Amino acid sequence: NDITGCTPASFEPALDYVVVKWPRFAFEKFPGVDGQLSTFMQSVGEAMAIGRTFQQAFSKALRSRELDVAVELPTDTAVLLARLEQPTHERYELLLEALRRGVGVDEVHARTGIDRWFLRQVEPIACGEDPEAGLVRTFKAVDTCAAEFEASTPYYYSGWERPDQHGAARHEVRRGDRPSVVILGSGPNRIGQGVEFDYCCVHAAMAVRASGRDAAMVNCNPETVSTDYDTSDRLYFEPLTLQDVLGVIEVEQPEGVIVSFGGQTPLRLARELEQAGVTLLGTPVDAIDLAEDRGRFQGLLAELELDAPPFATAIGPEQALERAKDVGYPLLVRPSYVLGGRAMEICYDDGDLARYLMRTMPRADAEIYLDRFLENAIEIDVDALCDGTDVYIGGIMQHVEEAGVHSGDSACVIPPMSLGRAMLERVEDATRRLALGLGVVGLINVQFTVVGDDLHVIEANPRASRTVPFVSKAVGVPLAKLATRIMLGETIADLAGELPEQRDPEHVCVKAAVLPFSRFPDADAVLGPEMKATGEVMGIANDYPTAFGKAQSAASAQLPDSGTVFISVADRDKPAATQIAASLHDLGFRILATGNTAAAIRRMGVPVEQISKLSQGSPNVVEMIDTGEVDLVINSPSGSHARNDGWWIRRAAVRRGIPVITTMTGASAAQRAILARRRGEPPVRSLQELHGIAARANEPDSQPAPAPAAELAPV
Repeated sequence: NDITGCTPASFEPALDYVVVKWPRFAFEKFPGVDGQLSTFMQSVGEAMAIGRTFQQAFSKALRSRELDVAVELPTDTAVLLARLEQPTHERYELLLEALRRGVGVDEVHARTGIDRWFLRQVEPIACGEDPEAGLVRTFKAVDTCAAEFEASTPYYYSGWERPDQHGAARHEVRRGDRPSVVILGSGPNRIGQGVEFDYCCVHAAMAVRASGRDAAMVNCNPETVSTDYDTSDRLYFEPLTLQDVLGVIEVEQPEGVIVSFGGQTPLRLARELEQAGVTLLGTPVDAIDLAEDRGRFQGLLAELELDAPPFATAIGPEQALERAKDVGYPLLVRPSYVLGGRAMEICYDDGDLARYLMRTMPRADAEIYLDRFLENAIEIDVDALCDGTDVYIGGIMQHVEEAGVHSGDSACVIPPMSLGRAMLERVEDATRRLALGLGVVGLINVQFTVVGDDLHVIEANPRASRTVPFVSKAVGVPLAKLATRIMLGETIADLAGELPEQRDPEHVCVKAAVLPFSRFPDADAVLGPEMKATGEVMGIANDYPTAFGKAQSAASAQLPDSGTVFISVADRDKPAATQIAASLHDLGFRILATGNTAAAIRRMGVPVEQISKLSQGSPNVVEMIDTGEVDLVINSPSGSHARNDGWWIRRAAVRRGIPVITTMTGASAAQRAILARRRGEPPVRSLQELHGIAARANEPDSQPAPAPAAELAPV
């Protein structure tokens, strides 16, 4: 048994602590979904808390959820109690408020069915009572044999207990002589911040341990590798809040803290940690603020002679409508400091913007960002290393979808498919200037758009990005580990022997998003500026269409080899849609379309069957999808009405498990992937073999690669 070090693995656990698991929901990402909980899972992650008592663990679990949106509580208690009767993602906010208002335990029990024991435990927390008065924070070891045997695992949680006779806390933390580095994790998985950041934190722990230091991990997500007890030298299972983190730092006394690998959660703590005297490793806090503050960042871009789309910052709806005229439509609008594209939207005129502001602005003094949206632009992502003096470009990704789809939802490809060497060199140069101008020490992600010969900077993130695992696997360079070593004092020059020449890989890698629409049947499957993906997959092949097809299959969006395709697109997409229809017809597909789309396809000389929209009666496209007569849906949105024909079409397709494509670039890639698969299945090759071939290709007089070893895992 690894926990005790002396008992057999069959030892029955006997716990001296209480654990609370709390699901993390993201219903705010799916307008129109009511948040009702049922017999199928709708959470996108979870937090876990450990305490000496249920009350302590419950309070920590509340802090661990990191909610992005405040729950609106009804002022009428009768309405509040009525809402309590239906289990929703807001149930505990409603429950706590009911107890806070003096509603009795028996009444709450009658409304919810929650056991009275739990309600009596929660009642003092709801009412603001402090059950911890006179106690001190102590760090205890997770002991699965309740002190019957000595536990040897360095796995800790905080509790509140009586101090010793000298008034001090009685910690169980075993601290050696080696210096330590604290790594802050990313908390519960949610849309916009998921396991990709846990990957970075785990690689950081590996690099810290390899440097001769102890790695101390702080996280509260039980689903991750970072909270395995043997990933780090000491694991603190704690919420990612300022006071909880400072409690760990007080007992750990680290050499420094890494905040740039856990996504936005630890970054939000950076300024206050620094003010508390904590040494932060890597990129300075001011550089993070420089990248996020629109005015300061615009000044840096001007200094570096880099272009950005016109933008403005506004306070309140009236100023936003006024400044929109200066920026120009279409606009990409969002609240300041968002995560995962939260509440981002494209507005095409004053009416769109006014409706957006009415829906999303909670206060008249709220800050909002306005950016000119560049239509028909190619979007580029770059991940790079910087030591403050030199920059190493890890990888350049081209998004499959045009700008306007959130980078977390867009498929992307390495190497870029449609950029020439001259533009790629400009992208690399701009990335180097931004990294050095910001003063990055570690990782940086930069997003660009390309329109013709114009290169625009969208944003720079001086931290680990969600694309780091994808790029690292695509190019065979462990970017997070190397960034950690840079934070610990090494330079890119020191790492030169481990950094291959900056070049595109010989193979093609495609990242595709895993979208959760089947779990949210009332949500619209259309892609846009607000991220919806809950995960991602990766396809690798010798060519782009094959890699794209493999990624789609892995994401449970298997493209059909034959059958019937339904096409209905907005007017702006009809020229591209007619070309796609022609190509699919040449592959033998039957083409269905509604009204105007059918007319446009017919003008191209492509046979097409015109069918009715839902609003035109029966039989119609939704009925054909429901009866299984359609194998692929290509439907781009037109208008913003929540329940228009497109919404019903996409909903029906999701319900039937039929692939839905909502962008023309995605549809074009799908058509090419279908054609590639008809040519035969690609050979299976291991990731180790691919990177071995790439490494040998850089060596002089390189010979053909040997056959892969049988034990290597296939891609």
